[in-house]
Amino acid sequence: MSLRINDVVPDFEAETSEGPIRFHEWIGDSYAILFSHPKDFTPVCTTEFGAVAQLADEWAKRNTKVIGISVDSVEDHKKWKADIEAFAGTKASFPIIADEDLRIAKLFDMLPAEAYLPDGRTPADTATVRSVFLIGPDKKLRLSMTYPMSVGRNFAEVLRALDAVQMTDNAPLAAPANWTPGQDVIVALSVSDEEAREKFGDIDVKLPYLRFAKPAAE
Repeated sequence: MSLRINDVVPDFEAETSEGPIRFHEWIGDSYAILFSHPKDFTPVCTTEFGAVAQLADEWAKRNTKVIGISVDSVEDHKKWKADIEAFAGTKASFPIIADEDLRIAKLFDMLPAEAYLPDGRTPADTATVRSVFLIGPDKKLRLSMTYPMSVGRNFAEVLRALDAVQMTDNAPLAAPANWTPGQDVIVALSVSDEEAREKFGDIDVKLPYLRFAKPAAE
């Protein structure tokens, strides 16, 4: 069964480039981003892992842990990290899960149950293992996206989506199209105009069901 938004994500034990983990325990009270790729030492994924490494300070500001997953071995991950760090010009301090038996890729519905790793495989054999999962401290799936092999993932967009999720988690708000932090936000329909003004100050009523408010000051 596919994972849906607000489902509790699977818990699992795994070996990683930084040692063994139990996933839910590793997440702890943080947000988490699990991002996958089909094979180590591949060009697009090297640029993506480099982008994640370069955003280390941004993840930390948002109380967010990042973890990669590949269907290669821990030893391959450790060797590949040297290439990632050389390309990115920074340390790749996040763990990479080794999923050689495809168990976790199947748990997260990235591969069908009957998938296996053929001899002499190429990245095309595990092409759908190119997903991003944003998970809350409650271990529930908040966002997911899957990219084709030819399109590098936009981690600036992942960061923007993370900001939007965190902004709306404890407030009756939503992020409009193309929202970035600091821009006006949408007031949820569960809040009346009067309640919205009491809570957020002035509101900009575009339509009876579309009302904007200024974001709370950080």
